[in-house]
Amino acid sequence: MSHSSWLLSSLIYLAAAVIVVPLAQALGLGSIIGYLLAGIAIGPYGLGLVGDTESILHFAEFGVVLMLFLIGLELEPRRLWSMRRPIFGWGSTQMAGCALAVGAAGWLLGAPAAVAVVAALGLAMSSTAATLQVLGERNLLPTSSGQAGFSILLLQDVAAIPILAIVPLLAHRTGAESGGLWLDIAKAVGVIAAIVVVGRLLLRQALRWIARRGTPEIFTAAALLLVVGIASLMQAAGLSMALGAFLGGVLLAESEFKRELETDVEPFKGLLLGLFFMAVGMSIEFKALAEHPLIVAVVLVGFMALKAVVLALLARAIRLPLREQPVFVLLLAQGGEFAFVVFQSAASAQVLPPEAASVLIGAVALSMLFTPLLLLLIDRFVAPRLATVQAVSAGALLEGEQQEPVIIAGFGRYGQIVARLLYANGLKATVLDHDAEQVEGARRFGSQVYYGDATRLDLLRSAGAARARVLVVAVDDVDQSLKVVDLAREHFPQLQLVVRARNVQHYYALRDRGVTLIERETLDAALASGRSVLELMGWHPHHARQLALRFRRHSVEQLERAWPHHRDEAKLIAITKQGRQQLEELFAQEREQARLTRGEGEADDGWGR
Repeated sequence: MSHSSWLLSSLIYLAAAVIVVPLAQALGLGSIIGYLLAGIAIGPYGLGLVGDTESILHFAEFGVVLMLFLIGLELEPRRLWSMRRPIFGWGSTQMAGCALAVGAAGWLLGAPAAVAVVAALGLAMSSTAATLQVLGERNLLPTSSGQAGFSILLLQDVAAIPILAIVPLLAHRTGAESGGLWLDIAKAVGVIAAIVVVGRLLLRQALRWIARRGTPEIFTAAALLLVVGIASLMQAAGLSMALGAFLGGVLLAESEFKRELETDVEPFKGLLLGLFFMAVGMSIEFKALAEHPLIVAVVLVGFMALKAVVLALLARAIRLPLREQPVFVLLLAQGGEFAFVVFQSAASAQVLPPEAASVLIGAVALSMLFTPLLLLLIDRFVAPRLATVQAVSAGALLEGEQQEPVIIAGFGRYGQIVARLLYANGLKATVLDHDAEQVEGARRFGSQVYYGDATRLDLLRSAGAARARVLVVAVDDVDQSLKVVDLAREHFPQLQLVVRARNVQHYYALRDRGVTLIERETLDAALASGRSVLELMGWHPHHARQLALRFRRHSVEQLERAWPHHRDEAKLIAITKQGRQQLEELFAQEREQARLTRGEGEADDGWGR
């Protein structure tokens, strides 16, 4: 590729992403649909600005590799070992169940046995990139459904090895050629063992040596070299590059370079994942879809429906929370990027006719396009009803207008402490939370918590906001917190608002709305830790407490002083610097006063010690 063509291609990809993705997000469609639409727009069946979509797709798959490396960094070997049962239990059940269901349906519809097997194995796979991206955006990875989904995806990456080995055998190769399967398996085991052994013995030492050189860009290059090197080894052995990168990440999960590696790799991962989704959009063969629209529709609806049935049964067996099940089922019911590799390999080995391969690839790509749209429908219509059903089963819906003088919106870690303090002192409160599982769990422990979204005016009325005296806003999400405050200020002016602030920007937004009783959620906990450190270093507990209280008072005064100017960055920086200098001078004066009180000859590096 010439220099000018490379530059032009970069311009096309970046321009398409910058224009289309923000528009899709503004319309509430999400970033993944934005990338897919951008790819369709510039692809062969759109404006025709890009032709070689296959090469772009192979290159962009490296975004999935980087994503698995970052996920591996979050999983220590001991934690990964503890997940062995869900990985091989739930993962194997999903693969076997979905492959059998899809393969049986294809065979019953008249497809040759070899075609049905290849189609079943390819369609049983799910999109690692799309699934993990959505789980990450929704902060679902730490949940039970997120862990179950991740375990299944990891098993699918492991299953890629035998699936690619089976495809040539279906082409009726000779015994000598098929006998090479055992050699391939031995090579795969050897490469994985080498990565584990070398990673344990050499990786950390090599990174320490590079870090001592003190050149940040070389450390970034080393991080990328590490991922590329492992991926290349895995590819040379005919294995999944993403699986190799994941193993490399796990080996470094306990190292001191974990956070640095995450910071260095994250920007490349985001860009390449976006390019990957654009490449998927470009690869949709609209010509094949136009020639066989009915067949494509039957394949698309059929394989997603069959997988959804298997996954719904699996979700019930795993006992996932009711509200998480639709997202779990839909994300894993879609086709995956590995299906492209399977079908292309099968077409090259003449196991799949070219027309069948085109139809299957088109159906998989469309499933990845429609899944985010279906997620929007689930969020809008299904999830709230399921949460309400769960709340009804727990007896947690408001019935009639409440009479309590205090309302607490949000029963997470912050709201629970507030509620317990009030209950302990004989004050009753009406508590609202929009998480049905949280409500059900709290009610099992005897707390009177009701299901509902406090940003709804009718629910606030039912909670007794027109008669209550105090509203405690302890909602996690900043935007929802501000919306509750706006509703209360407009419709219930008699309510005194006590609001939790997630950060300084949230504090300023609340002050702009006239709220005065604001507590930053981490301030007191951090000051308590600071007091403990001072005491351990020799400060008298009473003096350490005084210093912490003085710091707290100064911090609140500083915020109030900066609030009128928080939109003026230059002024805000100047006030912040001035406040830090004043705090240092204040403590310096107190240390000097303590030194004079104790006498000239005594040490002054820790007054009151």
